[in-house]
Amino acid sequence: MADSITNVEVTWKEDNLFLGENEAGGQAYLGGENIRRMQMVLVALASCSGIDVVNILKKKRVNFSDLQINVSGQRADTHPKVYTDIHVSYYVWGEDIKEKDVQQAIELSEEKYCSVSAMLKSTTTIKSDFKILAPGETIS
Repeated sequence: MADSITNVEVTWKEDNLFLGENEAGGQAYLGGENIRRMQMVLVALASCSGIDVVNILKKKRVNFSDLQINVSGQRADTHPKVYTDIHVSYYVWGEDIKEKDVQQAIELSEEKYCSVSAMLKSTTTIKSDFKILAPGETIS
């Protein structure tokens, strides 16, 4: 049960700048010229799902070399201005990648494993797509 408790410390630095730290010493600056707080929610969603997708693709022995996740979010006009719509685009680079493997990895993440996605679904609609690219190919 102790593993289910997470502790972070957030310290005000100046103006709208805060430093978040976890028990292992990891740090993230929020606000100011850094990632804003609500943007960090999108970063959390992308990294949560990304970890799942990478692990699932590895288990499937998919020959991928890179993964990029782009996320955009539409916020409500009134406070507390939560995200109402989020769009996640997955870009997977590699050779001989089957669409069904990528699709299944994304669906498992979004529907079963990603806790950030599960929390956000109570207030927002999350839609996603993906594109498979050859090594060296750029996103168009």
